[in-house]
Amino acid sequence: MIPIIDKITNERALQNAVKRFKERKIILPTFEQQRNPDLVPEKIKDQLKNIGLWEINPLNLFSITWKNEHKEKGGLYGHVNHIELPKEITGVDARIVLLIGKWFQTGAHKVGAAYGCLAPRITTGEFDPTYHKAVWPSTGNYCRGGAFDSKVMGTESVAILPEEMSQERFNWLKNEIGSEVIATPGCESNVKEIYDKCWEIKETREDCIVFNQFDEFGNAAWHYNTTGKAIEDVYKLVKTDKSNLAAYISATGSAGTIAAGDYLRTIAPQLKVVASEALQCPTLLMNGFGGHRIEGIGDKHVPWVHNVKNTDVVTAIDDEDCMRVLRLFNTKEGHDYLKSININQEVIDNLHLLGISGIGNLLSAIKTAKYYEMNEDDVLFTIATDSADMYQSRINELNEERGSYNTIQAVKDFEKCILGSSIDNMKELNYYDRKAIHNLKYFTWVEQQGKEVEDLNQLWNDRAIWKKQFNQVHKWDELIKEFNDRTGLLKEL
Repeated sequence: MIPIIDKITNERALQNAVKRFKERKIILPTFEQQRNPDLVPEKIKDQLKNIGLWEINPLNLFSITWKNEHKEKGGLYGHVNHIELPKEITGVDARIVLLIGKWFQTGAHKVGAAYGCLAPRITTGEFDPTYHKAVWPSTGNYCRGGAFDSKVMGTESVAILPEEMSQERFNWLKNEIGSEVIATPGCESNVKEIYDKCWEIKETREDCIVFNQFDEFGNAAWHYNTTGKAIEDVYKLVKTDKSNLAAYISATGSAGTIAAGDYLRTIAPQLKVVASEALQCPTLLMNGFGGHRIEGIGDKHVPWVHNVKNTDVVTAIDDEDCMRVLRLFNTKEGHDYLKSININQEVIDNLHLLGISGIGNLLSAIKTAKYYEMNEDDVLFTIATDSADMYQSRINELNEERGSYNTIQAVKDFEKCILGSSIDNMKELNYYDRKAIHNLKYFTWVEQQGKEVEDLNQLWNDRAIWKKQFNQVHKWDELIKEFNDRTGLLKEL
């Protein structure tokens, strides 16, 4: 049976954690407070006014939310961070709204997904911060988020990511966090090499606990409850009397973010949930393989935590389109061209908020709107996991490789990569298409990673299992409150 995290398993480890947290004045926020930071105690809010958003400070656990103010220091909370891109940019009548991950610590929402994995293990005694190290296998942002969470939660981390990821990621992990960093062979789609390193660590380092985002339900549960609710909040803010919550688009990656679609289905049953991947590695689209440049989305397998039954469409995006749009959105020449065709300056100023995977999600949203012939009443949501701040080295590499950006190239990139987006390389899934994708889990998770075939079948056949996994957070909040009571820190505020 697939386990549920709902009780204390090691009282001694829990006592060690309570002592460590008390000594270092670490208070755990509840998942409910991350969804609704109005519930954060006022005395904590007062202290946050003097803390930098990326500062290694335990109180920044209360800044793991979609609602942080746009301040590097001293900010509190506001509306969910989002932008809506107009038809002049997207070329479609449907409204496309992106949640913005830049204003999380580390500049990406993965810090929340990692919290969903680590916090329940600490409050149940499964992870002893005085002994264990937290291992974060990732294609980029998740290991950064996990390393940050580990640091502020009083423990050490091991970050595993492919050697071809952007240099910004490696520099930050080593220089700012002091994490142990392991670079595995390959690029974003080389997830198997990451798994191999995890097995090596499990077999040789008893002080390490691996938090594999691809099979950790804490990852998906955080997004179901936090990202899903954030989208609902934004929809209530932007909708009209005629609006229809039409689609949710997410790069599959670890299949954490796409779990927000499971939540949105409970409030909009007609919603289309769209999984986006790279055309150069079309695993879901055609059982394909290969390498690509859309950083942060792992491929060549189907994550254990992906509820494939809840996925309606698969889109595959050419990574070349993403790289070309990255330059269009982040160079003076690109901005000048967009301004010349009457794109609003405020819109242009916000384009840097989309990193490479965010651009891929945008292109998938455009394809979805065209495929379903959506109109101005249809509202599509997607995610900008991180911003272009994480990819300045990539822009420099493109400039060195292709020469300086210019107006002619901007025209080509806008017309071809955005306005020219078409409904090719996408598939609307029927029941057996979904089952075929689900069955791919067997080869990764049963043959390679030691899962039980009975559990694999349960994920497909048991209608209640996904709801049970996603709703664990309610029990986790109880455990967090009990943990905070044992440290006594909230009472001392």
